[in-house]
Amino acid sequence: MIPLQQVWPDDLAAHYREKGYWRGETFSDLLRNCAADQSDRLAVVGEDARWTYAELLERAETAAAGFLALGLKPGDRVVVQLPNLAEFLSVVFGLFRAQLIPVYALPAHRLTEIVHFARKSEAAAYVIADRREGFDYRALARQVQAEVPAVRDVVVVGEAEEFVAFDSFRADLSLLPTTDADPSKVAFLQISGGSTGLSKLIPRTHDDYLYSVRDSAVISGLSADSVYLTALPAAHNFPMSSPGYLGAICVGATVVMAPSPSPDVCFPLIAREGVTITGLVPPLALLWMQAAANTAHDISSLEVLLVGGAKFLPEAARRVRRELNCTLQQVFGMAEGLVNYTRLDDPEHLIVETQGRPISPDDEVRIVDDQDVPVAEGEIGNLLTRGPYTIRAYHNDDAANARSFTDDGFYRTGDVVRRTPEGYLVVMGRATDHINRAGEKISAEEVEDHLLAHPAVFDAAVVSTPDDYLGERTCAFIIPNGPAPRGVEIKAWMRKRDIAEFKVPDQIVFVEDFAITAVGKISRRELRAALRQRLLGAAKGETA
Repeated sequence: MIPLQQVWPDDLAAHYREKGYWRGETFSDLLRNCAADQSDRLAVVGEDARWTYAELLERAETAAAGFLALGLKPGDRVVVQLPNLAEFLSVVFGLFRAQLIPVYALPAHRLTEIVHFARKSEAAAYVIADRREGFDYRALARQVQAEVPAVRDVVVVGEAEEFVAFDSFRADLSLLPTTDADPSKVAFLQISGGSTGLSKLIPRTHDDYLYSVRDSAVISGLSADSVYLTALPAAHNFPMSSPGYLGAICVGATVVMAPSPSPDVCFPLIAREGVTITGLVPPLALLWMQAAANTAHDISSLEVLLVGGAKFLPEAARRVRRELNCTLQQVFGMAEGLVNYTRLDDPEHLIVETQGRPISPDDEVRIVDDQDVPVAEGEIGNLLTRGPYTIRAYHNDDAANARSFTDDGFYRTGDVVRRTPEGYLVVMGRATDHINRAGEKISAEEVEDHLLAHPAVFDAAVVSTPDDYLGERTCAFIIPNGPAPRGVEIKAWMRKRDIAEFKVPDQIVFVEDFAITAVGKISRRELRAALRQRLLGAAKGETA
């Protein structure tokens, strides 16, 4: 098994510990300490659950014992693909207690993505719900085990059929490790939107991630009296840590798990549970503002709305205070590390016109041109960063590491930004062929690979176009191999390839050729850029 590691230079690691960023705390410590300090306080609300911190700890320890009873060993990797249930928290904290490594997957992922995560992480187990929104995850699990036999165990929250029922786990605490995990070691693997191909895996340590969680909770004003609504899928970095449900647990607040981010679902939860803070991507923020004008539910408890995942346009940002009667907090970051926030007491122009400033005084930010030369202050350039919670390498991916990190450890985020005189960042777009559709990061190359497998497709190039609702949408330029099929047929075919729905192109344009240059060779990146400009000018051909 390929070791999991995340290594900072000794001098930087010593500095981060000296400054108190890294405290030697683990995720198990986090929950255990909360349960000791406020055992009777409400920790989590789910579909049919209302658990105190003491009950959440008990359920996590039962989960830990159950996973170890299956024969899993500390250090084994476990793919977790669950919707927003209370059991999401008992599962992941159970894995932490057992010193197993969660590998986070989204409910929207299908066979292609899950097989990739399982193989890349060398997973030994897979945790799923039984069925959600008409999709049977048990059928997916059978396919995954057929493709990746190393995934020996499948644990199901709900009706398990031939698999292991999560509810069957028993609290044999003698199975639990007698010592805690090393806080400097990797705690879990997140997924990164891949600029080329399928997602990369991001190793996060207890030390580095908990620092970002703790300080995010402070910046967002969380206290034990806060009620955090997990509206976005819980496996996303944003609802996990910005400040997310982990930030809420860090201060002993209550976490409410919403099964859907729609206002029809969330507004009643806000009214019933007294939700004070939540996070949304821009399209959902727009939808909530529209729905707020006509809702019969009292959502006046909402104090802070974080918006991130994609750029929130100033025109929309200005409406939040007026239409939702709460404070907007913009957040811009990446699962690999750097996170920026506007502060709650910032002047209105910074809140609506920027994406915030970094969490830490030791977050190092470089803004450079395409030759890595720093641009003049206030000019637009490529964002590079390193710091106490920004990774130094992806897991098991030498090619991606060579592209994504400088020799001195700066991470190339792929974002194009400028910095204001106050030190706040304004996001201008992406430098890569990485499309940000409503906060979901999509690799143009991955979608092209799927399209090229269609017998009627000779060549394909996938580009982004601006969209007031989604931020960016996808358009596929296709050179047909013979008579052009209908765009709806291509989309239907894509949906049968066991990929996440958000990867299916929003628009398809058929062309005779790309006709970009007389030169025979052109980079795919240059091709996409030229096609994007052509589309923005005036798309030609059949559009679907």
